Amino acid sequence: MRKSVSWTYFSATAGILIVSTIALGLMQMALSVNYFSRERQTSLTDVVDITAAQLEIMTAGAEDVRSVLIQNGERRQVVELINTTTDAMLLFADEEGRILMNVGGTDVVGSHQLSQRLIDSMDTGADVFSVGDLDGVYLERRYTLGRKVQIGESPLYILASSSNIGMTQYLWDTTSIFFLSAGMMLLFASVLSILFTDRLTRPLRNITNAAQKFGKGDFSVRVPMEGDDELAQLAATFNGMAANLEAIDNSRSQFMGNIAHELRTPMTSIKGFVDGMLDGTIPPEMQHHYLELVSQEAGRLARLVQNMLDITKLEAGEYQVHATTYDVWESITGVVLGNEQRIEDGQVQILGLEPTRTQVYADPDLVYQVIYNLMDNALKFTPPEGSISFRVQRQGGSVKVSITNSGKGIAPEALPFVFERFYKEDKSRGLNIKGAGLGLHICKVLITMQGGSISVDSKEGEWTTFSFTLPENPPKK
Repeated sequence: MRKSVSWTYFSATAGILIVSTIALGLMQMALSVNYFSRERQTSLTDVVDITAAQLEIMTAGAEDVRSVLIQNGERRQVVELINTTTDAMLLFADEEGRILMNVGGTDVVGSHQLSQRLIDSMDTGADVFSVGDLDGVYLERRYTLGRKVQIGESPLYILASSSNIGMTQYLWDTTSIFFLSAGMMLLFASVLSILFTDRLTRPLRNITNAAQKFGKGDFSVRVPMEGDDELAQLAATFNGMAANLEAIDNSRSQFMGNIAHELRTPMTSIKGFVDGMLDGTIPPEMQHHYLELVSQEAGRLARLVQNMLDITKLEAGEYQVHATTYDVWESITGVVLGNEQRIEDGQVQILGLEPTRTQVYADPDLVYQVIYNLMDNALKFTPPEGSISFRVQRQGGSVKVSITNSGKGIAPEALPFVFERFYKEDKSRGLNIKGAGLGLHICKVLITMQGGSISVDSKEGEWTTFSFTLPENPPKK
């Protein structure tokens, strides 16, 4: 049977409370017994002191203490008065341990004798305090204090005792009160523990319920947060994870939808042109023209598939960065020369191409691909007789590369989204049928992999600048 966190916590708390209560009860009982014993010892010491003092007065000049105690009724009355006022039983024994007189209890005179062990203890001159039946002298357990005194020429043992029934009753009363109070306290504590445990584990139950819904595909659920303790931090972390999962799920759905759309458009065009040539709709003299269009669409389809493969490799971590120190102008000039024909056909002016050795620590192949994508993007949106300019500058341990093209620019509200997959900002730049919205996303990932950053700035209707940074030197180990 699965135990909940609430039950486990409550069981642990209840166990601690019960064990603590029992330990407290035992400690209180031990302290009570000790206190009661000390109090009785003090009382019996006073009784023996008084009795010894009275005996010295009563036996002054007498030679036989036994005869004084037994035969003198007036003196016996004094001893009995002490017994009555102190509620203590008094025993008197001679030097051999024979009990001479018993006042206040069962008549044990002549039938019992003090044990040699007890006599030896009193012979040391110290008071002897014990709890028990005094080796069979008493019929019940009693507190007894014994002392050896010298009365005239004769030694005498005086023993004062009191019943421990009072102690038993006292312990019973105090224990009953304690356990009654402890029971009420445990009941109250149990109720509070249940309420507190429920409140404490509620966030965990909420997270569990949310996780179960996640398992069923519902990524919109969130865990309510209360307070700022560790559980609230766990809920916040869980909500952050949920938001990321929801964003990833939405991105996946959008990715699939965009892929389907981007693939459908060139494939539909290709199929239409080919079908037109096969069924004679397109005359033979126009077929060469439409074959060129088919080739363009096939090229667009190939680039789209390649970009998708690149993104898949990037997200799977299959791209390896082989960084080295080299001149970044090599990549810039290589891209410009590779696009020379497009630059001439588009009547685009290249500015700022003044190579000055500027070293960066990066992967030349990846940097070339980034610059190629940014150059390709600039050529698409630069109008005839427009310009594309390059700028390279050092910035405190980094090198910043900027590519600016004239044109319609990007709307301010679209700037935060230009590096997202499949994003196309149609309002300001028009829908370019050759682009799928993947190039800039690939640029961002490649730059980030090399420890740099990429950004965009634009003035709508005039220009757009894409800038990225790369480290100038290898990282320090």
